[in-house]
Amino acid sequence: MRVAFIDTSPFWRFSYGPAHPFKLHRLLLTQRMQGLKGLLDHSDVLPPEPIDEGKLLRFHTPDYLRILREANSGVFRDYMALYGLGYGDNPVFPGLYDYSRLVAGASALAARKVASEGYLRAFNMAGGLHHAMPDRAYGFCYLNDPVMAIYELLERYERVLYLDVDAHHGDGVQLAFYHNPRVLTISTHESGKYLFPGTGHEYEMGEGSGYGYALNVPFPPMAGDDVYTFALEEVVFPAVERFNPQVVVSQLGADALAGDPLTHWNLSLNSFLRVLKFLDGLNLPWVALGGGGYNIPNVVRAWTHALAVLTGAGMTYDVPEEWAALAEGYGVRLESLEPGDETVSSDEVWRAVRDVVHFLKGRHPLLVHP
Repeated sequence: MRVAFIDTSPFWRFSYGPAHPFKLHRLLLTQRMQGLKGLLDHSDVLPPEPIDEGKLLRFHTPDYLRILREANSGVFRDYMALYGLGYGDNPVFPGLYDYSRLVAGASALAARKVASEGYLRAFNMAGGLHHAMPDRAYGFCYLNDPVMAIYELLERYERVLYLDVDAHHGDGVQLAFYHNPRVLTISTHESGKYLFPGTGHEYEMGEGSGYGYALNVPFPPMAGDDVYTFALEEVVFPAVERFNPQVVVSQLGADALAGDPLTHWNLSLNSFLRVLKFLDGLNLPWVALGGGGYNIPNVVRAWTHALAVLTGAGMTYDVPEEWAALAEGYGVRLESLEPGDETVSSDEVWRAVRDVVHFLKGRHPLLVHP
């Protein structure tokens, strides 16, 4: 199956700064691995395009966009802090606005390729920046590219599924469509009691005509494959089936995998693959986006497997010597692409997840059976 693969090489020249955990060379290393594994031979590699500023106004405010344009110089001004920009999570760096428009444009392009240009699947690994808010940067995210992709799809499809498996709650996307019954936003994430951004509680279900079209499954720290599979099968997959989507947008953040320095989960790649195989089995148009992931070997493994599923191509687990030599220059080592052993959860974690699942099955409109 041919996949519209958005080339990440235009993003490699940007940097959040040497001390920032969001490393854009993870895109370089992943794309090189995908190429060496022959997966790009099953893809049409397409250059990203900056998004039209008019389309950004579907979600972002004119005043915020003006500040981002000013920040493109890489010079920080004190007033930019009012818009979430500064020296912490959302630094000001040269080309900031160019980079952000390119990310948003890449996801919008991926959506258009699926909606109107003959592709069943598209993958933008540079996307998935789901925290950006209408009027401020948030959580390493400046423009909300998943929102831009969904708006493109809403021009053709009546029902859009957004499934977010990042360890952090997909708060910006949920906000954008919290009142919209045409978009079901589902987020599985580490509970906001323990992790940024502090939202995504099970009782957040949408408002107004959008009530019942947001579904959040928060997990306690150290959740393993066993409880994650349980929640998928009990609430996530049934909700998707009840919604009956016509197209899928998935945010494939890899920071829920064990060993990520910014999160506290214990998932193996097996859980990630369960989600991919479920989405693959829907046989629907599918826009896949990247997301978080601060353990770079985990990112490379996850998104290489993702492209293998998207294309339907087979893949071996060995790490090519050429890739290992390239990665060594970035201080990255990876022994194998194998998914690894299933992980298990403590009794305390099981109790917490069962309580969430019980609540959702008894309260969420898509899960309460007549």
